[in-house]
Amino acid sequence: MTSIKQFQVTFDCAEPERVARFWCEVLGYVVPPPPQGFATWEDYDRSQPPEDRGSWAACIDPSGVGPRLFFQRVPEGKVVKNRVHLDVRVGTGLVGEERLAALEAECARLLPLGAVRVQLLYDGNDACIAMQDIEGNEFCLD
Repeated sequence: MTSIKQFQVTFDCAEPERVARFWCEVLGYVVPPPPQGFATWEDYDRSQPPEDRGSWAACIDPSGVGPRLFFQRVPEGKVVKNRVHLDVRVGTGLVGEERLAALEAECARLLPLGAVRVQLLYDGNDACIAMQDIEGNEFCLD
């Protein structure tokens, strides 16, 4: 019998809090409560050594179903295409023009948040929109 393991998806980035808030908006996730003993994340951050302040952020699925997303500051910038990316499933069960319309509507919602549209892949039945988040990490609307 196999056991199900919990996992989180980790993003290397320059601005963890900014990227975390972007993905909260994309996925309907929330920032988790601060650690016990701290009223706010800002209070917690001020308690850390200066070199660790703002070095990470996280967001969680409020329903508890989806994986935790963790964002950690790294010194190097993004250089090449991601080897792993998120597929944001907004067109599940839809086909053709109906699927395309759902993807285009979600794309239009994400552009003002700082997402970048890269490419539409559409064969008349199935569709996918390749995009980038606010730091250039690839993801797909499908």
